Amino acid sequence: MIIIGLFHPFLYICKKDMDKPYLISPKSNSLPNAVFKLKFRKMTPAERIEFLRNELHKHNHSYYVLNNPTISDFDFDQMMAELIALEENYPEYADKNSPTQRVGSDLSKAFSQVKHQFPMLSLSNTYTEGEIADFFNRTSKSLNENFEIVCELKYDGTSISIIYENGEMLRAVTRGDGEQGDDVTQNVKTIKTIPLKLYGADIPDSFEIRGEILMPWNVFDTLNKDREMAEEQLFANPRNAASGTLKLQNSSIVAERNLDAYFYNIMGDNLPEDGHFENIKRAQTWGFKVSTATKKCSSLSEVMDFIHYWDIERKNLPVATDGIVLKVNSIRQQLNLGNTAKSPRWAIAYKYKAEQATTRLNSVSFQVGRTGAITPVANLEPVTLSGTVVKRASLHNADVIKSLDLHIGDWVFVEKGGEIIPKITGVDNAFRYQSGKEVTFISECPECGAKLIRIDGEAAYYCPNETNCPPQIKGKIEHFISRKAMNIDGLGSETTDQLFRSNIVKQNADLYDLNSEKLRKLDRFGEKSISNLLKSIEKSKEIPFERVLFALGIRFVGETVAKKLARSFKNIDNLQKASKDELVAIDEIGERIAESVMNYFKIQLNNEEINKLKSAGVQMSVSDNNISPQNLALKDKSFVISGTFSVNSRDEYKAMIEINGGKNSSSVSAKTDYILAGENMGPAKLDKAQKLGVKIINEQEFLNMLNSTITIKGNDNTKNSRTLFD
Repeated sequence: MIIIGLFHPFLYICKKDMDKPYLISPKSNSLPNAVFKLKFRKMTPAERIEFLRNELHKHNHSYYVLNNPTISDFDFDQMMAELIALEENYPEYADKNSPTQRVGSDLSKAFSQVKHQFPMLSLSNTYTEGEIADFFNRTSKSLNENFEIVCELKYDGTSISIIYENGEMLRAVTRGDGEQGDDVTQNVKTIKTIPLKLYGADIPDSFEIRGEILMPWNVFDTLNKDREMAEEQLFANPRNAASGTLKLQNSSIVAERNLDAYFYNIMGDNLPEDGHFENIKRAQTWGFKVSTATKKCSSLSEVMDFIHYWDIERKNLPVATDGIVLKVNSIRQQLNLGNTAKSPRWAIAYKYKAEQATTRLNSVSFQVGRTGAITPVANLEPVTLSGTVVKRASLHNADVIKSLDLHIGDWVFVEKGGEIIPKITGVDNAFRYQSGKEVTFISECPECGAKLIRIDGEAAYYCPNETNCPPQIKGKIEHFISRKAMNIDGLGSETTDQLFRSNIVKQNADLYDLNSEKLRKLDRFGEKSISNLLKSIEKSKEIPFERVLFALGIRFVGETVAKKLARSFKNIDNLQKASKDELVAIDEIGERIAESVMNYFKIQLNNEEINKLKSAGVQMSVSDNNISPQNLALKDKSFVISGTFSVNSRDEYKAMIEINGGKNSSSVSAKTDYILAGENMGPAKLDKAQKLGVKIINEQEFLNMLNSTITIKGNDNTKNSRTLFD
């Protein structure tokens, strides 16, 4: 038995029964006489500190996660006070994950950017049960084998990714742009439902866990009452409050906000189970807070029952939710289903019907985007909707305006699409007698006066004056400097506007002509900000060609299309000369994209800008460092991938084919050279391949073609890897 005096730094411990501590105050009169007959040894400060930390970690978990405290608040506070005192007296035993770190610090610290090991992809959203059925049936067809769907509550907070090594928290990072986020480790340590140290069996040496940081409704209400009394601006909703709190520079204030967290995904090499559901339940035993509502379903009807039940019950939860997340349970099946450029194919989010309100339409204004698309915006009488004050709503395009039959002064129904973006869904005709002039779409650009055009098959109207229309030019510059493009720090929309109005930057290439003398003439530019901006511009010259191509802002050329074009044509000169037939021959490049690319290079100003960018040193060709030394192994060979695989996933095989000079196609034709077939290959593709005489190869035969198992540059996924996304 161990006897531990809670209020004295010199404590004694029995040499036997070390794992069964008996906590007692030295002032207590209830100490059994037999205890004094035991032989004790003095506990060292290091032992006492370690013991207190372990006990406090366990009591934190019991109180905040399990809602089952095992000691009184008084005893907990006394243990914490003793540990704080010991750590101050013995700083050589400092531990960044000590329970004392949960109180936060008054020191301000800027957040550093950290690249995610596994990109944090967004989920595709759906709003109808029919789309859920489509997802289920599409998954069934793609896998062609039995599968399970895990249904989870979709919490409405701010996403977080935490890395643990050797059972202790290493780093916590926000979603950011999906590729990298802010290191908010010190703030996350203040959240008592998030473990700093893990306990239990089968804990991987290193893994990443993702979840949602939330502000409970009662905390949110109390916080807003306090802010109202202090005459401070109120938070619009718990999501904004949680997000804003997590980004505070003072972690002691974060600690006072009493944030909560639920975890829903774990990833890494050597996970205990193949099942997502089983892994997250295992994580619960290590100390993580996992929703008890999570359920594994094997049929579409079970999924629908879950959705219907929580549509009502979620209103009784202590935190905000806005939908349900569906995930294929098997990680092997997740890997085989793969991902699109923006979201995983093995998961989808179902959003519950949005809250609706009525308000008055005061006017309609028209905005010009960077591609020249004209977006009508409704200016509304302010109304509260889903916890936020709504003043404006998108009307999308001319067809929407016409279908709504809008008049100025109409009372309109407004809701939030996905409970985020306000939109008008209808008109209350009972009040039409108060309405005024009918809303019609404009025929000329509100910025430059050019006559608008409408491309066949598209809903939007465009301003064709892309080289002289101010919003388009500024929009292209803002796109060019964005993080996923050229990643030039130090330029926001206001600064870009200032540079444009001062005639210093009229196109992207002008950024590379900036110098200290030009920037000193502008407001808000000190020597340090000038130096940082010029360094960032210089560093952007290292950005690879595929991102430069995306940064140019060619209509319909997103990140994925830019990669395909860069890998196919290798440099900007080849792309400029490409014919329509050459462009559409590339997998997933259709006529609309091909025509847009060709039209871009028909404009002389665009070609002049490219020449200036070349002269400035911007990358206009694929670097040798980004080309595999085996890049000709599959030169000009066309592949169709079908079935499920065990060594690598579909996406990995597609990347291998492209990086080795081959082409991917989604359908079998006479031009197909090989079918890379896994288990449960689609019968239609098999039948067509046999009729056309297309050669069918398995995984090992494919890998043998490359002489060895390939590791894609920048990606070390192997058979035992668990590369998951949220």
